Amino acid sequence: MFSRLVGGGRDGMSDRMATGTAEARMAGAWPRLTPSLGVGVALLAIAYFGLFFRWYLRQGLLSSHAMEDWGHAFVIPVISTFFVWRNREQLKRAAPAVFWPGLAPFLLGIMSYFYGVVAIQSHMIEGFAVLLALFGLALLLLGPGVMRWLFIPIGYLFFGITLAERIMIEVTFQLQLLASEGAWVMLAVIGSVFDFTVDLDGNTLKIFHGGELIPLNVAEACSGMRMVVAFYALSVWVALTWCRQWWQRIALFLCAGPVAVLMNMLRIAVLGLLSLWDPNLSAGQAHTLIGTVLLIPSLGLYLGIAWALNRIVREDADGKAAA
Repeated sequence: MFSRLVGGGRDGMSDRMATGTAEARMAGAWPRLTPSLGVGVALLAIAYFGLFFRWYLRQGLLSSHAMEDWGHAFVIPVISTFFVWRNREQLKRAAPAVFWPGLAPFLLGIMSYFYGVVAIQSHMIEGFAVLLALFGLALLLLGPGVMRWLFIPIGYLFFGITLAERIMIEVTFQLQLLASEGAWVMLAVIGSVFDFTVDLDGNTLKIFHGGELIPLNVAEACSGMRMVVAFYALSVWVALTWCRQWWQRIALFLCAGPVAVLMNMLRIAVLGLLSLWDPNLSAGQAHTLIGTVLLIPSLGLYLGIAWALNRIVREDADGKAAA
């Protein structure tokens, strides 16, 4: 009787804790941040980054070294954090709970990482394994209810992983040829009006004007790889932020590559036209400055496509789509 009055001893305490946990889950409440919980979270974070410290350090060095192609990698975590902040209300209402099946992707990520380090020695594969382990750890500790709102922020981090050198070489070379051919067509059309001719030899444009030959080499830096990768990363952020319909988001994502390639062709054509006035404008700091300035209309064109997609279908007051 006494034990029943004071809570039934250990069994009563367990019942109250279970009841309190169930009520907290129903209310979507997160556990109170106590010193012991804070220490536990800190130790898990230290263990995670300590385990994969080698990859994170190398990722930062590679992104810094290839700043023209991978400078956007430093912005990816910021945008990922923005996605978390945007879903903060849904995360507050979600009920965190330990989800043991999350242990499978977590362990698979760790094993894949060490396999990538020892056997394959591929930084890209290691990066995929690191993020798989992060996904598994979050799923294990927080459960599907919270992971529903963390899936996109974690998945978006994939855009920050540098591609393997072999893939970069293959893609860059094809983009070089494509950019050369597109710029050649643009310059040929303009030349028919302004009295100059253009020949294409591989990835080199030869502009003939006033009896003078002006060669314009489309090097790897002009392949547009930086613009393509950055635009695909940008497309996900814009699609999820500006568009509500999934078909609009998919269409915007598919437009990223063609828009980036088209604007790179235009950039090379502009450099070709400027070289008629001063050949030095197609090389060195002037070349970099002109390419950077032309990113502004490229971004404007892409955002214009997003604006047009939003105007095609509008939602009425009841939230129904209307043309």
